Amino acid sequence: MLVSIVFAVMLAGAPGDAAAAQAVSAAQSPALAVAVDEQAPVALPPASDKTMAYYRSGNVLWAANNVWSIAILVVLLATGFSARMRDWSQRVGRRWFFTLVVYWVLFNIITTVVDLPRAYYEEFVRQHAYGLSNQTLGKWWADTLKSFAVSSIVGALVLWVPYLLLRKSPRRWWLYTGLALIPFILVGSLVAPIWIAPLFNKFEPMHDKALEARILAMADRAGIEDSRVFEVDKSVYTKTLNAYVTGVFSTKRIVLWDTIIKRMDQPELMFVMGHEMGHYVLGHVWYGLAFSTLLMMISFYGAYRTAGAAIARWGARFGFATLADIASLPLLLILLSAFSLLIEPASNAFTRYTEHEADRFGLEITQTSHSAGTAFVKLQEDALVNPRPGLLFKLWRASHPPLG
Repeated sequence: MLVSIVFAVMLAGAPGDAAAAQAVSAAQSPALAVAVDEQAPVALPPASDKTMAYYRSGNVLWAANNVWSIAILVVLLATGFSARMRDWSQRVGRRWFFTLVVYWVLFNIITTVVDLPRAYYEEFVRQHAYGLSNQTLGKWWADTLKSFAVSSIVGALVLWVPYLLLRKSPRRWWLYTGLALIPFILVGSLVAPIWIAPLFNKFEPMHDKALEARILAMADRAGIEDSRVFEVDKSVYTKTLNAYVTGVFSTKRIVLWDTIIKRMDQPELMFVMGHEMGHYVLGHVWYGLAFSTLLMMISFYGAYRTAGAAIARWGARFGFATLADIASLPLLLILLSAFSLLIEPASNAFTRYTEHEADRFGLEITQTSHSAGTAFVKLQEDALVNPRPGLLFKLWRASHPPLG
């Protein structure tokens, strides 16, 4: 969870096999056999007891996680342990850049190990308890270790940017850091689909070639040229559904989880794909980059305005006298987390707007209103989503419009 905070504020077969897959798809797809009245209304199923239990316990976990992550950082600061890690890193790394790298790896190891019980419960035990996961314990451990390795490498490549700017421009670092991170985010968007995502999931060409042809034809209509369609073997560890368009420039690709292919009929699936294509066509990637950069700058500015007072009062206990010291990383993350939490409603409001516009695009390109409604019902039921959450949930946690 702590690693996610760092990246959030600083910165997804043979012909015979294809024929068999098409036969299975036809057998499972009622839309191919029965005409659907796309003007017919869709009833909203009430949330089940399991859904509401998952919703309420999730809210408690969200609040507890925020407190827990801050508590870990406070302990590192208040005990002076962060300063001791800096001293040891300086002896090992010697030069400034390598000192940052050693410190970051140490920080990542400690916070990951301390956070393991929470991560194990929330990502593995809880998901199995609610029937949302097929993941084996071995797969969970493997993914956890891979995530640690990726975060260590990415953090080492990125962390020097804000700390160099903190040294060079103590008064304007918050502005320059926000701007300097844009190229890193763009490079991440190029690299992630090709190098990082395949570390965790098996990407294959679409098995159902007829469905692939329909998706590519709609992509051409939408203006997404030279796209590739991939099917991901997600059923090995999840029962939830998803599809997305990812990447930029030459790395753009259309990705479907195998769970959504099995669960939805083709009109429903085409609406979902229309929605995801809408994000790409409507420029939401670029608008999102601009908006997230603005929010990052606001958080960085808040940290800049408040860090001095904290260091002046507790700097001797912390073991550093300036925010440009790498030992200040826990303090910087505490302040960024606090200000990010304050502006989270604005971030969620923006993403809800883009999701709504993508829904509109999906409806316009497919003209399948009823199938869109039944697709939402399946997404709701399979992920145990409360269709009518409370106001606080909507403000601080809802990145999509409530399904109701």
